[in-house]
Amino acid sequence: QQIKINMESFVQRIIDEKKELDERTGKLKIFIASDRFKTLNTEMRALMEEQYFTMDHYSQILGKRLHLLE
Repeated sequence: QQIKINMESFVQRIIDEKKELDERTGKLKIFIASDRFKTLNTEMRALMEEQYFTMDHYSQILGKRLHLLE
């Protein structure tokens, strides 16, 4: 019983983390598509794009982990 409760809370933490990450990733994607983004210097734009792809990859990893835990 205790192991099941711990596992459920573990899975829920991953679900919550992925949800928050996906929200932040979505906001960053919107910003990258904005006119304001185009005003940033080249290095900053490159770093923000790298951050976006890293966050997206991390979300995919969390999704795969959740799939394995089902």
